[in-house]
Amino acid sequence: MSSGVAARRDAKKLVRSPSGLRMVPEHRAFGSPFGLEEPQWVPDKECPRCMQCDTKFDFITRKHHCRRCGKCFCDRCCSQKVPLRRMCFVDPVRQCAECALVSHREAEFYDKQLKVLLSGATFHVTLGNSEKSETMVCRLSNNQRYLILGGDSHHEIEIANISTVQIVTEGFAPGGSARVTGMCLQYTAPGAAEGTTQLRLMAGEDANASKRQATAWLAAMHKAAKLLYESRDQ
Repeated sequence: MSSGVAARRDAKKLVRSPSGLRMVPEHRAFGSPFGLEEPQWVPDKECPRCMQCDTKFDFITRKHHCRRCGKCFCDRCCSQKVPLRRMCFVDPVRQCAECALVSHREAEFYDKQLKVLLSGATFHVTLGNSEKSETMVCRLSNNQRYLILGGDSHHEIEIANISTVQIVTEGFAPGGSARVTGMCLQYTAPGAAEGTTQLRLMAGEDANASKRQATAWLAAMHKAAKLLYESRDQ
């Protein structure tokens, strides 16, 4: 990929919406697949009362819209200002208690798991129906749109084209749970007539730093898949 194309994919701009300032991709097509669209606000005339506690709005009790769900609340029910990175807000924004809880949980993905995915890890990779595996480094692209696999060969898989993610386990860890050893992804390859292609990632057998990094990457990718499905269901 040329540096010019990569620059266009990563370019961003600052925009102002009714909910606040957002740093969004210069081109909509290059937006993160984990992102969420801003909701339509419930019109003021349709919410004379708080949609949580049913308090009537007046000159003293003002109404506020949750920036995540768009519903209308009183200040007591919508007082938290929480980062909402899936909508690209620059600053923390007002959210109702239920949405704030979800946004707090998602913050762990952006603060921890996303960094792991961007750093990458080494796997034994099997593509499609091939019987041979190749040692490759797998990482998430900076704009979060592609899985990039690099080794003797090079592949890019668009995250939005991934249809299923399945963790591969074997045996049991000391705590009694199954030990994560790999992951199988089903995705639609560009130009494919129909059907899906399988990508299999397996961590190395040696108990070393590389395997620990691979295991952490698999756990982060599993979390990312959950966010991806949520974005599709929006």
